[in-house]
Amino acid sequence: MKSILHKLIGCVAILLLTTACQDTFLEETPLAFLSPEGALVNKAGFESAIAAIHQAARDEFNSANATGGFNLQLGTDVATTGDETIQAFKNYEATVTPNSGLAGSAWNWAYRTMLVRANAVIDYAQRPAAVWANEAEKNAIIAEARFFRAYTYNGLANTYGGVPIVDRIYEEPKLDFVRASRQEVYDFARQDLEFAAQWLPETTTQPGRIVKAAAQHLLAEVYISLGEYDKAIASASAVIGSGQFNLMTTRFGTQATQPGDVYADLFKDGNQNRSAGNRETIWALQFEFQAPGGLAGPNANVGNIDLRGWGSFYASARAPNGSVAMVVADSLGRGVGWVRGTNYLFYDLWQDDSKDMRNSPYNIRRVWYYNSPTSPFFRQPVTYYPGLDTMQHVGPMLRKVEGGAQLGVNNGQTIKDKYMMRLAETYLLRAEAYVRKGDNVKAAEDINVVRARAKAKPATPDQLSLDYILDERARELTTEEQRRRTLTRFGMLVERVRKYNHRSSSSIQEKHEFLPIPQSAIDANIGAKLEQNPGY
Repeated sequence: MKSILHKLIGCVAILLLTTACQDTFLEETPLAFLSPEGALVNKAGFESAIAAIHQAARDEFNSANATGGFNLQLGTDVATTGDETIQAFKNYEATVTPNSGLAGSAWNWAYRTMLVRANAVIDYAQRPAAVWANEAEKNAIIAEARFFRAYTYNGLANTYGGVPIVDRIYEEPKLDFVRASRQEVYDFARQDLEFAAQWLPETTTQPGRIVKAAAQHLLAEVYISLGEYDKAIASASAVIGSGQFNLMTTRFGTQATQPGDVYADLFKDGNQNRSAGNRETIWALQFEFQAPGGLAGPNANVGNIDLRGWGSFYASARAPNGSVAMVVADSLGRGVGWVRGTNYLFYDLWQDDSKDMRNSPYNIRRVWYYNSPTSPFFRQPVTYYPGLDTMQHVGPMLRKVEGGAQLGVNNGQTIKDKYMMRLAETYLLRAEAYVRKGDNVKAAEDINVVRARAKAKPATPDQLSLDYILDERARELTTEEQRRRTLTRFGMLVERVRKYNHRSSSSIQEKHEFLPIPQSAIDANIGAKLEQNPGY
């Protein structure tokens, strides 16, 4: 055996010696090569690239323990942190700096991922090598990419103000970016969305794909930011009057026969798409268990992580005698209380109308029960006692984040699809445009469509104001909307934090209306001066 082995080694050595001087031996001939030039030449290749943009949109909210997504909630009027080890936004001056991760998360997500992928699709779709069945097929692909580019720039403008507009892919380093004005960024997004609204399909058979109404919905918001209120009203009206959508007003979906209400039904597992009978959803991020591109498995940090952040860390709550009396339950998952609603969210908003459906026990969990079968306190309600942490462990909790435990009860993630746009928000956008235009009667009509579904008292025109719009958005959309960006878009972040977030109120300054431009971006841009936001 050894003799045979030695002969084989000798043959290999001779082969290497006889080929070492041949240049062709060193030349690689790859059997397959994935590159934009090779992949982005037909519809199938572009569909894969579009899927990658959808993944990038989802990653803002579920990667790296969703720090980017939670940063859009923490330190606002609706949310602080329940975990004392998390310092983000508790002291704005100490934690919000150009060198902090808080400054860089949204910037890096946009410029390193979203815009790169969107611009690649837009660029290559228009190159001669791309083969299309017709112009409409090409424009539909470009429209979806331009929607995401506009979505990204709208978010940047509502986070940092004016930012560099990157509308192409670069094949060599560029080191001289300059900031466009905030209005220019909004206008750039407007142009993308107007194109998208023209070429996107009205319907889709693929849940999560972008349709015409999504572009029109976002366009209504962008028009508001540009001060074009009539156009905003028209764009929102196009969605509302399309016949494709309506608010869900009767029980539906996977748990319709169980105790609950229609608002709670919106957030039950499996109810976010039209296949469940839901005609309210305009766009929802998709999560699938162990499906390619959906969710890799129980150990992957790519599920819907809202429950982990917003859910109370009840499993660490002790009984009055100090014993373990709470265990992780399938129905509740494993929250850790990183994000804790403020008193404004859980109490102030409901003072005038406690019967509002969105304040029902099916939608806000206010009573907890010891659930460990081995505890003498089993099934007794949790009552306050010295040492009980009502910020992180057992306090009021929005039940819309609850979900099934397919990933395991200790995982902290669900596979529930995540709302990005619902028709309820379209009504609120149109109401906002009416308020800004001075037509409170029309604004009240739109607000009351949303409030009627919640069985809430109708709003009167004299009640309507931008503050009221923000209150109604908090009642309807908390955890769904990117609250920091909403408040900055309104120009009311600092005002509202000082009024409603007592943890952050003393440290927030006028400069904090916008996040600082990351210092790393400024330092890398050696060919021109990338201006920092005032005050930083």
